[in-house]
Order: sequence, then structure tokens, then C-alpha cells
Amino acid sequence: MDPSTLLGPVDQLEPYIEFVILGLVALNMAARALAHRRHVSQADEGGAEALSRHPVHHLSNALLVLASFYYATVQPHAGTVMSVLVVGAVLSDIFEFEARKVEARKEEPLERPKAALFSSTLVLLYALYQTLFFLVKPLWTSVI
Repeated sequence: MDPSTLLGPVDQLEPYIEFVILGLVALNMAARALAHRRHVSQADEGGAEALSRHPVHHLSNALLVLASFYYATVQPHAGTVMSVLVVGAVLSDIFEFEARKVEARKEEPLERPKAALFSSTLVLLYALYQTLFFLVKPLWTSVI
């Protein structure tokens, strides 16, 4: 069995996986903004018990994790770094949601998910670096 066709039709994405990940990161950040707006309105209406996770944000997290793991099979070094950053962003999302629930229980105004925003910004920067490296490559190779 040829290892380059391990996942069948998914392997057709291999030349475009960096662009797919960049798109998923952008989708994830947009879904995070929608989820935060929804959490604020839910907390205003019903308190901590009304807070629920946003399904689009959940789906974008899952797709981003799967894409980064697939990227690790295509490019081991860059994929591993991307996977670590993505898993960190997902974990910060989990803890930020719990922090919003605590704030809602205390009847405080909900803060922005700062840790999740920071970790997703790191993921975005690394995805941009991986995707747009071909623009920097001539300068990079002349220096190093």
C-alpha cells in the first residue's frame, strides 16, 4: 500500500492543506466571535444555566484539529507545531467557556476570551507563515 494514499480522497487536499488550515483558522476566529456574542446575550437573559457552547465553534474546532493532525502526516515538523498550537487553542477555548460560566454565576459582565484570542492569533500567524512562505523564501534562502 502506498503511504501517500493512506486516507484516500482526503489525500487530494495535500497540495492545498496549508490554505485549508488558514481558512479553518479564519472560520474558527469568526465562530469564536459569534459564540462570545451569543454567550453575552444568553448570560443577560438566563444567567449561567443558559450558557451553551456554540455548535459552529465546536465544529470549527474539530475540523481544525483534524486538519492539523492530517498536516502532521504530510509535513511532520510543521504539522506537529501546528497541531500543538491548535490543541492549545482548543484547550484555551474549553477553559474560557468555563470562565464565562463562572462570571455569569457571579452576575459579572462577561469578558472577552483573552487567552483563546491570543492562542488563536498564534495559530493564525503560524498558518500565515506556512501558507505564505513562498513569498519570503527567496529572501530567506539568501540570508540563511
